[in-house]
Amino acid sequence: MTIILGLESSCDETAAALVTGDGRVLAHRLATQEEAHRPYGGVVPEIAARAHVEMLTPLIAAAFEEAGLTLADVDAIAATAGPGLIGGVMVGLVTGKALAHAADKPLIAVNHLEGHALSPRLADQSLQFPYLLLLVSGGHCQLLRVEGVGRYKRLATTIDDAAGEAFDKTAKLLGLGYPGGPRVEKAAALGNAKAVPLPRPLVGTSEPHFSFAGLKSAVMRAAQAGQHSVEDIAASFQQAVIDCLLDRTARALSNSHGVTALVVAGGVAANGAIRAALEKLAADNDLPFVAPPMWLCTDNAAMIGWAGAERFAAGLIDGLDVAARPRWPLDPDAEAARGAGVKA
Repeated sequence: MTIILGLESSCDETAAALVTGDGRVLAHRLATQEEAHRPYGGVVPEIAARAHVEMLTPLIAAAFEEAGLTLADVDAIAATAGPGLIGGVMVGLVTGKALAHAADKPLIAVNHLEGHALSPRLADQSLQFPYLLLLVSGGHCQLLRVEGVGRYKRLATTIDDAAGEAFDKTAKLLGLGYPGGPRVEKAAALGNAKAVPLPRPLVGTSEPHFSFAGLKSAVMRAAQAGQHSVEDIAASFQQAVIDCLLDRTARALSNSHGVTALVVAGGVAANGAIRAALEKLAADNDLPFVAPPMWLCTDNAAMIGWAGAERFAAGLIDGLDVAARPRWPLDPDAEAARGAGVKA
């Protein structure tokens, strides 16, 4: 039985997990930093990095204790090596390197986005390649054809803001606090989604990509006008995001032949209204819909451990000289999207 130690520290979640090659999570320990960042309305990189330094070692010890295992029992160590806030990424990766060197274990440098991309296979062992993935998070909004471990074809990306970033900024504009996504979803449940006319950038166009900057600006103008309730603006914003995601995903599905399922992953995939809309889209296209459980959508170490297990099984091992990377596209050969820069 293969056992992988997974480490995650790319943003504001510190986590350690022990995952088996057959998809069992033996232990998972996670520490959030919400209270530390709440006064600033968003993640402060320096605060996040210091918190990772303080939290990661105790979390690793707690994960081993929960599973009744020691470092000697693991087959490899998987650590997020990017993309993300470089200070935090370095904490996890250097810790993984130190443990791998001390215990003479293989190191697997995991792309955080690959962790999200493969997490549905941890939740649903029957999910087979290739599948169409909507990866929607605070920093990324992409459509990918997942063809295998380490094999990704990017079909679309955001040309400006990610959907999760738009949720966070909307929460801040509406005074809903941090973290923004759950706060907006909660407010939206009490509002009228048709109350505020908001744009749907790029919907209906031949361009495959996403755009949320204009929507965010429209929310700001609506909030400043003072003519609508916070709940109505939140509901109208959330519906606009859903309409954008559905339109772009439907376009990708029409050009994606032979996929086994429509899959959603990433922090925004925890939004219930977005899940429900995508599930209907999958059904309309006669495809299964797969989404990880809520706790696997947000940043966690189980998905890093699982990605490590998948890469380990494929013989994909890294040297101790592997570098931490603030940017790391899953499809480095994808055609450049206007405005997206290296985020693509």
